This record gives sequence, structure tokens and C-alpha cells, in this order.
Amino acid sequence: MIVQVGENAASGVYIRNKVKACAQTGIPCEHVQLPADVDQGVLNARLEEISASPASGIILQLPLPAHLDADLAMEHLDPRKDVDGFHPDNLGRLVAGRPYLVPCTPAGIRELLAREAIDTRGRHVVVLGRSLIVGKPAALLFLEKSALGDATVTVCHSASRDLAEHCRRADILIAAVGRAGLVTAGMVKEGVVVVDVGMNRVLDPAAKSGARWAGDCDFAGIAPKAAAITPVPGGVGPMTVAMLLANTLRAHATLSGREA
Repeated sequence: MIVQVGENAASGVYIRNKVKACAQTGIPCEHVQLPADVDQGVLNARLEEISASPASGIILQLPLPAHLDADLAMEHLDPRKDVDGFHPDNLGRLVAGRPYLVPCTPAGIRELLAREAIDTRGRHVVVLGRSLIVGKPAALLFLEKSALGDATVTVCHSASRDLAEHCRRADILIAAVGRAGLVTAGMVKEGVVVVDVGMNRVLDPAAKSGARWAGDCDFAGIAPKAAAITPVPGGVGPMTVAMLLANTLRAHATLSGREA
């Protein structure tokens, strides 16, 4: 079940993709949309009500309108049904190295690198962004002592100095800051692997709708230097949806008593 508050262009794209993927895989999906001016108490109560329902997986679509506290709202979800992996219990398990439901975009990034046989062990992964949705959990995943981790990780954010220099040291660069074209060709080294998580709506008179989606990286400028780079759209997004479905299946199995 997807719970959305108000309207957000990027969220709309993600939700349509999630609903479509559920339909294609036979997973029932309900989209609950609440008004943008909904009260925090009403949202919390609605999440508790949905958590008590038979639904195996629940998504609180982020971001929420500015007047709402997403952290507080998330605490009213059953962590066993939190298929986005954002509940404090799930994030805490990730920190402890005992993950249950892992945030979908970081999990999708790691799976994408694994499927492309891109080794992370001993490599320098630079993460741009420190959100709980991508940046922090991605850093934790790549720090894990595992076949898909064992990396040296640097996390950069809005207060980081010499951002370009940090980026140039990256063997693997993960851009997740939400600023179109922030990373340019001069900020990366030859042979870098770039994972662009950005999904930014930019004006474009040449586009039929007057706007287009762009990543955080200058794809055209960086691609000739990169060993691999994800496009926007069509790169990380589908992987995020795939990991969401995987989390949903795991949550359903757990709640059904078929998984410890």
C-alpha cells in the first residue's frame, strides 16, 4: 500500500512505476492519497490504521509537505511492513550489520554494481548526499564486511569543502543531492564508475511538456571518461522498484511465518 500526501512531480513518476511493477508481478497495490494540508495527527493515525490492516508492505512516499514531520510519521508504521526500509528499527539494524528491510535505492545501487561485476572491495566510494533515503544507508552498505562492501567510503554534503577534489578521488561516485548537473566532467577521474541517483525536473523548451528529467551529473560530459555511468531516467529508478518488490516479498514471507 502506497500512502502519498499532496502532489510531487518526482514522486508521481516513482509511484506510477511502482504501481506498474506490482501489476506486472501480480502483487496487489493500493494507492492512498491524502490532501497536502493533512494534519500530522491525522497522518499518524492513518498510518497506524494501515499498519493494522492485512497489507504486507506499506510505503510512506517521501518527501512530505514541509509542515509534516516524516521521522515522526514513520514511527507509526509497523517496521515489519516498512518495505522502503526507513523505519528507525530497520535503519538501526542496518547500522548494527543485521539488515532486514534495506532502503531500496541503496540496495538497488549495490545490486546494479554486482550485476555489472564492479568490485567494491578496497575501492574508494564517494557518496554525495547524507539523506536517510540514499546517502547514509548507501555508505553503511558499502562499509559492510561483505562481497558487496569492504569499500573505503567518503560522504560529502552541503557543508563539505573542496567537493570537486573529493569527487576526483572516487573510484565509484554516487550522486544523490538533487541538484541538476552538479557534477561535471572536470570533477571526476578517468575510469570512474558513476551512479546518478538525481531526478531533477528542468525546463526544456525542446521537450513536448516544456521540461525534462535530469540527473545530478553531466552525463554527456562525464560518459567519455567513465568506465560506467547510469542514465537518468532509466538507471537507478528501475533498480529501486525491483528492490521494493524484493522487500515486499520478504515482508510477506516473514509475516506469513515462512521466514525467520
